[in-house]
Amino acid sequence: MALDVGMLGYRFMGRAHANALARLPMFVPDAPAVDRAVVVGRDEAALAEAAPELGFDRWSTDWRDAVEAVDVFYNLGPNFLHAEPSIAALEADTAVLCEKPLAHTLEAAEAMADAAASASVPAWCAFNYRFVPAIRYAHRLLSNGELGEIREVRARYLQDWLVDPTEPWSWRLDEELAGTGVLGDLGSHLIDLVRFLVGDAGGAGPIERASGQLRTFVEERPVEGGDERRPVTVDDACTAQLAFEGGAMGTLEASRTSPGHKNDLSLSIHGTEGSLRFSLERLNELELKRADDRGYETILVTDEDDPYLEHWWPPGHVLGWEHTFVHENAAFLAAVETGEPADPSFADGRAVQRAIAAIVESDERGEWVTLERGD
Repeated sequence: MALDVGMLGYRFMGRAHANALARLPMFVPDAPAVDRAVVVGRDEAALAEAAPELGFDRWSTDWRDAVEAVDVFYNLGPNFLHAEPSIAALEADTAVLCEKPLAHTLEAAEAMADAAASASVPAWCAFNYRFVPAIRYAHRLLSNGELGEIREVRARYLQDWLVDPTEPWSWRLDEELAGTGVLGDLGSHLIDLVRFLVGDAGGAGPIERASGQLRTFVEERPVEGGDERRPVTVDDACTAQLAFEGGAMGTLEASRTSPGHKNDLSLSIHGTEGSLRFSLERLNELELKRADDRGYETILVTDEDDPYLEHWWPPGHVLGWEHTFVHENAAFLAAVETGEPADPSFADGRAVQRAIAAIVESDERGEWVTLERGD
């Protein structure tokens, strides 16, 4: 029997996830079957056009119409809309996949994680970069201890869509709606990846302390379609230092105002027995240096026995950004069907939110901040 899917949001993330759902029957035939039942948004005319394009049977302007009527609820709305619909869905025993960051405030993220802990269905936070084959390959290397004791991690995520001061204002630039700017938007991916790779697989443990700096370079922007201008109340760029419980150190950098960088996420991890490097712009490759090597070896992660590749093409026929959503959706829906624990979970999303909150507090206070701990 197919799982009925309800989806809040139909633009960028809605299209990414709807595309993934459409590909599953062809490329992951053992994934649970789904019916795209209802898509939810505010604009009736846009919804009426988007629903058939994304393969949904119907549309609604009220998320309350969806959460109890479906088996699976995708919350792809703006950050401030993550908490209430997701919690309502969990209370109705409807599984939830919520886009990152988990919420616009730490308080909301805590409430969501608490609701997930009490629920009988999976609640996932959608960190899709965990599902890049090369990232999973790196996770396996680190879990096997092949880089030795991890000492350093450097992570950056740079974009340039806000370089132009005439770029229109959007909800992503408002603290009440988004919570933070690039720190939550792009930095949340970095925090999750260093937790996943260094803290988990690398054995460095939780992030213990953080120090951060946030900057807003363009203080106001025009509203599209008129003469109005609105203030920008979130960060355009941020940097942070992290201290892990096990002694490893990390640096993060995120920006939406870096000319020439369209979607530039990169990682480097250094241990006592070697190093690895990854770039999203070359997402099929992982660079690895072992202790006895003179330099880095480039590994093309496209073989059939590499993570997720049994579903796709012959070796060397590379994958792209959209495939991360196929892998993510297949894993999420399998967990819904089998009752397996969520991974990444709302608890993971909350841990990232705690790091975000600590970085913001550090910027305000001008000193290191210890992260809140506990379940």
